Amino acid sequence: MIIAQMTDIHIGFDREARPEELNRQRCRAVLARLVKQPNTPDMLVLSGDITDRGDAESFARTAELLNDLPFPVHVMVGNHDSRDGLLAAFPHTLRGEDGFLHTAFVQDGLLVVLLDTLEPGRHGGAFCAARRDWLRGVLEANRATPTVIFMHHPPVVSGIEWMDPRPDEAWIVNLAAALDGMDQVQAIHCGHLHRQLAASFCGIPVSVTPSVAPLVSLDLRPISSAVPDARALITTEPPAYALHHWDGTRLVTHYETVGDWQVLAYYGPHLQPMIREMERERG
Repeated sequence: MIIAQMTDIHIGFDREARPEELNRQRCRAVLARLVKQPNTPDMLVLSGDITDRGDAESFARTAELLNDLPFPVHVMVGNHDSRDGLLAAFPHTLRGEDGFLHTAFVQDGLLVVLLDTLEPGRHGGAFCAARRDWLRGVLEANRATPTVIFMHHPPVVSGIEWMDPRPDEAWIVNLAAALDGMDQVQAIHCGHLHRQLAASFCGIPVSVTPSVAPLVSLDLRPISSAVPDARALITTEPPAYALHHWDGTRLVTHYETVGDWQVLAYYGPHLQPMIREMERERG
Protein backbone atom coordinates (compact mmCIF):
# COMPACT_ATOMS: atom_id res chain seq x y z
CA MET A 1 0.00 0.00 0.00
CA ILE A 2 1.19 3.50 -0.85
CA ILE A 3 -0.12 6.55 1.03
CA ALA A 4 0.68 9.84 -0.67
CA GLN A 5 0.87 12.95 1.50
CA MET A 6 0.61 16.59 0.49
CA THR A 7 0.49 19.37 3.03
CA ASP A 8 0.24 23.14 3.47
CA ILE A 9 -1.21 24.14 0.11
CA HIS A 10 -2.58 27.50 1.33
CA ILE A 11 -5.05 28.07 -1.49
CA GLY A 12 -6.42 31.62 -1.29
CA PHE A 13 -3.28 33.33 -0.02
CA ASP A 14 -3.34 35.54 -3.11
CA ARG A 15 -6.78 34.83 -4.52
CA GLU A 16 -6.87 38.03 -6.58
CA ALA A 17 -3.82 36.95 -8.60
CA ARG A 18 -4.34 36.59 -12.33
CA PRO A 19 -4.44 34.30 -14.15
CA GLU A 20 -3.91 32.00 -11.17
CA GLU A 21 -2.28 32.39 -7.75
CA LEU A 22 1.15 30.86 -7.15
CA ASN A 23 -0.06 28.34 -4.55
CA ARG A 24 -2.65 26.98 -6.96
CA GLN A 25 0.00 26.66 -9.67
CA ARG A 26 2.27 24.78 -7.28
CA CYS A 27 -0.60 22.51 -6.23
CA ARG A 28 -1.41 21.69 -9.86
CA ALA A 29 2.24 20.80 -10.49
CA VAL A 30 2.41 18.44 -7.49
CA LEU A 31 -0.88 16.75 -8.39
CA ALA A 32 0.27 16.28 -11.98
CA ARG A 33 3.51 14.67 -10.81
CA LEU A 34 1.68 12.54 -8.26
CA VAL A 35 -0.57 11.11 -10.98
CA LYS A 36 2.21 10.60 -13.53
CA GLN A 37 4.95 9.16 -11.30
CA PRO A 38 5.26 5.34 -11.45
CA ASN A 39 4.03 4.52 -7.93
CA THR A 40 0.23 4.62 -7.93
CA PRO A 41 -1.03 5.74 -4.50
CA ASP A 42 -3.83 3.88 -2.79
CA MET A 43 -4.87 7.13 -1.14
CA LEU A 44 -3.84 10.74 -0.69
CA VAL A 45 -3.72 12.43 2.71
CA LEU A 46 -3.86 16.23 2.70
CA SER A 47 -2.49 17.00 6.14
CA GLY A 48 -3.84 20.47 6.83
CA ASP A 49 -3.60 24.12 5.82
CA ILE A 50 -5.48 23.27 2.67
CA THR A 51 -6.54 26.93 2.51
CA ASP A 52 -4.92 30.09 3.78
CA ARG A 53 -8.00 31.71 5.34
CA GLY A 54 -10.45 28.85 5.85
CA ASP A 55 -13.01 30.46 3.55
CA ALA A 56 -15.61 28.54 1.55
CA GLU A 57 -14.37 29.80 -1.82
CA SER A 58 -10.82 28.57 -1.25
CA PHE A 59 -12.04 25.17 -0.06
CA ALA A 60 -14.26 24.88 -3.13
CA ARG A 61 -11.37 25.79 -5.43
CA THR A 62 -9.22 23.15 -3.77
CA ALA A 63 -11.92 20.49 -4.11
CA GLU A 64 -12.13 21.37 -7.80
CA LEU A 65 -8.42 20.56 -8.21
CA LEU A 66 -8.92 17.12 -6.63
CA ASN A 67 -12.05 16.09 -8.54
CA ASP A 68 -10.44 13.80 -11.11
CA LEU A 69 -7.82 12.02 -9.01
CA PRO A 70 -7.86 8.22 -9.51
CA PHE A 71 -7.55 7.46 -5.78
CA PRO A 72 -9.43 8.49 -2.61
CA VAL A 73 -8.49 11.68 -0.78
CA HIS A 74 -8.55 12.18 3.00
CA VAL A 75 -8.56 15.85 3.98
CA MET A 76 -7.34 17.06 7.36
CA VAL A 77 -7.72 20.40 9.07
CA GLY A 78 -4.80 22.75 9.82
CA ASN A 79 -4.54 26.00 11.74
CA HIS A 80 -5.34 28.09 8.63
CA ASP A 81 -8.47 26.04 7.88
CA SER A 82 -11.97 25.92 9.34
CA ARG A 83 -13.87 22.75 10.16
CA ASP A 84 -17.15 24.00 8.68
CA GLY A 85 -15.47 25.14 5.47
CA LEU A 86 -13.73 21.81 5.07
CA LEU A 87 -16.91 19.83 5.65
CA ALA A 88 -18.84 21.90 3.12
CA ALA A 89 -16.27 21.20 0.39
CA PHE A 90 -15.48 17.62 1.43
CA PRO A 91 -18.74 16.25 2.89
CA HIS A 92 -17.38 12.69 3.07
CA THR A 93 -15.04 13.82 5.88
CA LEU A 94 -16.10 12.34 9.21
CA ARG A 95 -16.92 14.57 12.17
CA GLY A 96 -16.91 12.86 15.56
CA GLU A 97 -19.56 13.27 18.22
CA ASP A 98 -17.07 15.52 20.02
CA GLY A 99 -17.00 17.87 17.00
CA PHE A 100 -13.43 17.10 15.91
CA LEU A 101 -12.44 15.95 12.43
CA HIS A 102 -10.46 12.89 13.47
CA THR A 103 -10.85 9.37 12.23
CA ALA A 104 -9.14 5.98 12.08
CA PHE A 105 -9.42 3.05 9.69
CA VAL A 106 -7.54 -0.13 8.85
CA GLN A 107 -6.34 -0.79 5.32
CA ASP A 108 -4.00 -3.61 4.27
CA GLY A 109 -3.28 -4.41 7.91
CA LEU A 110 -2.24 -0.85 8.82
CA LEU A 111 -4.25 1.39 11.15
CA VAL A 112 -4.29 4.90 9.68
CA VAL A 113 -5.14 7.62 12.23
CA LEU A 114 -5.91 11.19 11.15
CA LEU A 115 -5.84 13.70 14.01
CA ASP A 116 -7.41 17.14 14.40
CA THR A 117 -4.96 19.61 16.00
CA LEU A 118 -6.87 22.82 15.26
CA GLU A 119 -7.76 25.44 17.84
CA PRO A 120 -9.41 28.38 16.02
CA GLY A 121 -7.45 31.59 16.46
CA ARG A 122 -4.26 29.79 17.46
CA HIS A 123 -1.27 29.31 15.15
CA GLY A 124 0.21 26.42 17.11
CA GLY A 125 -1.22 22.99 17.81
CA ALA A 126 -4.00 21.87 20.10
CA PHE A 127 -4.86 18.47 21.55
CA CYS A 128 -7.33 18.67 24.40
CA ALA A 129 -8.40 16.00 26.88
CA ALA A 130 -11.27 14.89 24.63
CA ARG A 131 -8.90 14.29 21.72
CA ARG A 132 -6.38 12.63 24.02
CA ASP A 133 -9.02 10.19 25.27
CA TRP A 134 -10.30 9.51 21.73
CA LEU A 135 -6.80 8.66 20.48
CA ARG A 136 -6.02 6.56 23.54
CA GLY A 137 -9.23 4.61 23.03
CA VAL A 138 -8.46 3.96 19.36
CA LEU A 139 -4.94 2.78 20.13
CA GLU A 140 -6.07 0.63 23.07
CA ALA A 141 -8.58 -1.09 20.79
CA ASN A 142 -5.91 -1.77 18.15
CA ARG A 143 -2.85 -2.74 20.17
CA ALA A 144 -2.00 -5.59 17.82
CA THR A 145 -2.31 -3.49 14.64
CA PRO A 146 0.67 -1.55 13.22
CA THR A 147 -0.28 2.12 13.17
CA VAL A 148 0.64 5.33 11.39
CA ILE A 149 -0.56 8.71 12.66
CA PHE A 150 -1.04 11.84 10.56
CA MET A 151 -1.38 15.23 12.24
CA HIS A 152 -0.88 18.79 11.07
CA HIS A 153 1.31 20.16 13.86
CA PRO A 154 4.63 18.44 14.68
CA PRO A 155 4.86 17.72 18.44
CA VAL A 156 8.60 18.48 18.43
CA VAL A 157 10.89 21.51 18.53
CA SER A 158 12.60 21.95 15.15
CA GLY A 159 14.97 24.80 15.99
CA ILE A 160 13.20 27.15 13.56
CA GLU A 161 12.18 29.24 16.53
CA TRP A 162 9.33 31.31 15.09
CA MET A 163 7.50 28.14 14.02
CA ASP A 164 8.14 26.05 17.13
CA PRO A 165 6.01 25.14 20.16
CA ARG A 166 7.40 24.94 23.66
CA PRO A 167 8.15 21.30 24.48
CA ASP A 168 5.96 21.44 27.61
CA GLU A 169 2.78 22.84 26.01
CA ALA A 170 -0.39 21.19 27.29
CA TRP A 171 -1.35 19.77 23.90
CA ILE A 172 2.01 18.01 23.59
CA VAL A 173 1.66 16.59 27.11
CA ASN A 174 -1.80 15.28 26.20
CA LEU A 175 -0.50 13.66 23.03
CA ALA A 176 2.32 11.99 24.95
CA ALA A 177 -0.20 10.61 27.45
CA ALA A 178 -2.28 9.10 24.63
CA LEU A 179 0.80 7.46 23.08
CA ASP A 180 2.34 6.15 26.30
CA GLY A 181 3.12 2.45 25.92
CA MET A 182 1.60 2.22 22.44
CA ASP A 183 4.51 0.54 20.71
CA GLN A 184 2.41 -0.45 17.71
CA VAL A 185 2.70 3.14 16.42
CA GLN A 186 5.36 3.00 13.73
CA ALA A 187 5.46 6.64 12.64
CA ILE A 188 3.93 10.10 13.00
CA HIS A 189 3.74 12.23 9.84
CA CYS A 190 3.06 15.96 10.01
CA GLY A 191 2.94 19.20 8.05
CA HIS A 192 2.85 22.82 9.27
CA LEU A 193 6.61 23.46 9.34
CA HIS A 194 6.96 23.91 5.55
CA ARG A 195 10.26 22.03 5.67
CA GLN A 196 11.35 18.39 5.79
CA LEU A 197 12.23 17.24 9.30
CA ALA A 198 13.08 13.96 11.02
CA ALA A 199 12.86 13.63 14.80
CA SER A 200 11.27 11.40 17.45
CA PHE A 201 8.50 11.76 20.01
CA CYS A 202 7.83 9.25 22.79
CA GLY A 203 10.24 6.93 21.00
CA ILE A 204 8.22 7.14 17.77
CA PRO A 205 9.79 8.46 14.54
CA VAL A 206 8.32 11.85 13.58
CA SER A 207 8.62 13.25 10.06
CA VAL A 208 7.44 16.47 8.47
CA THR A 209 6.58 16.53 4.78
CA PRO A 210 7.67 19.72 2.99
CA SER A 211 4.91 22.07 1.89
CA VAL A 212 3.25 22.54 -1.46
CA ALA A 213 3.16 26.30 -0.81
CA PRO A 214 6.51 28.16 -0.60
CA LEU A 215 8.87 26.78 2.03
CA VAL A 216 10.07 28.20 5.32
CA SER A 217 13.74 29.18 5.19
CA LEU A 218 16.18 26.96 7.09
CA ASP A 219 17.53 29.35 9.71
CA LEU A 220 18.20 28.00 13.21
CA ARG A 221 19.37 31.27 14.75
CA PRO A 222 17.36 32.78 17.62
CA ILE A 223 14.77 35.31 16.51
CA SER A 224 13.29 38.29 18.36
CA SER A 225 10.08 40.20 17.72
CA ALA A 226 12.00 43.31 18.84
CA VAL A 227 14.71 43.02 16.17
CA PRO A 228 13.59 42.64 12.52
CA ASP A 229 16.98 41.42 11.25
CA ALA A 230 16.09 41.04 7.54
CA ARG A 231 16.59 37.28 7.56
CA ALA A 232 14.87 35.16 4.92
CA LEU A 233 11.61 33.67 6.20
CA ILE A 234 9.91 32.20 3.10
CA THR A 235 11.59 30.93 -0.07
CA THR A 236 10.62 29.73 -3.54
CA GLU A 237 12.17 26.29 -3.06
CA PRO A 238 10.25 23.70 -5.11
CA PRO A 239 7.08 22.10 -3.73
CA ALA A 240 7.23 18.51 -2.52
CA TYR A 241 5.15 15.52 -1.48
CA ALA A 242 5.71 12.21 0.33
CA LEU A 243 4.99 8.57 -0.44
CA HIS A 244 4.62 6.29 2.58
CA HIS A 245 5.13 2.68 1.50
CA TRP A 246 3.62 -0.08 3.67
CA ASP A 247 4.61 -3.61 2.60
CA GLY A 248 2.67 -5.41 5.33
CA THR A 249 5.59 -5.35 7.75
CA ARG A 250 7.57 -2.15 7.29
CA LEU A 251 6.63 1.48 6.74
CA VAL A 252 9.12 3.49 4.66
CA THR A 253 8.82 7.11 3.53
CA HIS A 254 10.11 8.73 0.35
CA TYR A 255 10.08 12.43 -0.53
CA GLU A 256 10.20 14.03 -3.97
CA THR A 257 10.49 17.67 -4.95
CA VAL A 258 8.57 18.74 -8.03
CA GLY A 259 10.22 20.71 -10.80
CA ASP A 260 11.84 20.56 -14.21
CA TRP A 261 14.62 18.02 -13.98
CA GLN A 262 16.11 15.58 -16.44
CA VAL A 263 16.52 11.81 -16.35
CA LEU A 264 20.23 10.95 -16.60
CA ALA A 265 19.91 7.17 -16.86
CA TYR A 266 17.22 4.85 -18.22
CA TYR A 267 17.14 1.13 -17.54
CA GLY A 268 18.18 -0.48 -20.79
CA PRO A 269 20.34 -3.48 -21.75
CA HIS A 270 23.51 -1.53 -20.99
CA LEU A 271 22.55 -1.40 -17.29
CA GLN A 272 21.36 -5.00 -16.95
CA PRO A 273 24.74 -6.17 -15.57
CA MET A 274 24.47 -3.64 -12.72
CA ILE A 275 20.93 -4.77 -11.81
CA ARG A 276 21.95 -8.44 -12.01
CA GLU A 277 24.89 -7.82 -9.70
CA MET A 278 22.65 -6.09 -7.16
CA GLU A 279 20.20 -9.00 -7.33
CA ARG A 280 23.08 -11.42 -6.78
CA GLU A 281 24.24 -9.52 -3.69
CA ARG A 282 20.74 -9.75 -2.20
CA GLY A 283 20.72 -13.49 -2.77
